[in-house]
Amino acid sequence: MSLDWIYYAISWILLAWHGAWEAIGVPDAAVLGTNWAWILAIVFLVVTVRVILFPVFVKQIKSQRAMQALQPQVKALQEKHKGDRETLQKEMMELYRKEKANPLMGCLPMVLQIPVFLGLFHVLRRLDPGKSESGKTLYGWTVGQFESASAAKLFTAPIAGKFGSTADELAALNANGTTVKVIAGILVLLMMGTTYLTSRQMILKTGWAEDPQQRMIQKLMLYGIPLSLLVSGAIFPIGVIIYWVINNLSTLAQQQWVLRKFPPPPSATTGKPGTSARNPVQPAKTGLLGRAKPAPQAPAKPATPKVAGPKPGAKPTNPKKGRPAKRQG
Repeated sequence: MSLDWIYYAISWILLAWHGAWEAIGVPDAAVLGTNWAWILAIVFLVVTVRVILFPVFVKQIKSQRAMQALQPQVKALQEKHKGDRETLQKEMMELYRKEKANPLMGCLPMVLQIPVFLGLFHVLRRLDPGKSESGKTLYGWTVGQFESASAAKLFTAPIAGKFGSTADELAALNANGTTVKVIAGILVLLMMGTTYLTSRQMILKTGWAEDPQQRMIQKLMLYGIPLSLLVSGAIFPIGVIIYWVINNLSTLAQQQWVLRKFPPPPSATTGKPGTSARNPVQPAKTGLLGRAKPAPQAPAKPATPKVAGPKPGAKPTNPKKGRPAKRQG
């Protein structure tokens, strides 16, 4: 299956934003070693994709809430079919189908962004000034746009350069190898850190899943993907890493907004896998004017009546002494 439609779509959005920034006066020439019109075009490519995928992101949050609500039933099924994995999986799939909960929905926004990432990776990897004119005009580019993007830099490092660029590739881009490695290395670390934080934020807010399959996906997203970027980041063009970092930062902001609008249930687990939050704090109820209503007070226990002491000067009384002793017959 040809992916040309993705390359055309990514190129069209990128070029449209670049033209928009040029039209409002952002210079195409480098300022502080950076061609801001191209950097902003990549940033707003992220914005465009996030706006398109926002409904999917909201569905992801709602699906995770549904999965959390089903955790007691999932746990009961695990106890009931302990040792019978096949029956357990069938029962759980039937439960998810009945309650319209999708355990794979948590990965859907990321999966849908893979074509965008691949498209940008392919488009930026082609930015070689030595290409023929026919190669420069692929996917709707003009020769001028291609040459402008090929010369675009972030702090003097070309956006088409990468940490693992060969000497020939660096020479074609007229780039300094040390500068490219420093900028690319910093961006790769930022990419790893923000990827970890996006997964961690979601897990802290929604809790670790009881379902082993779901928990495995959570661990993969939290630890596996950031670690894999340490190796794969060496082959990503700087422009692609910029896209990834900005996308992660926008995800953090978007998650924060959505999690406030759709707060997790009080029973959501937190902390390490297998631990649950005890005595979760219930959200304060608000009145019509937005003021917090005071929590209902527990009824006070009745005070124990005090026994009055003897008056001053009175002889102490002993009820036991006043009773006559019983005679034994």
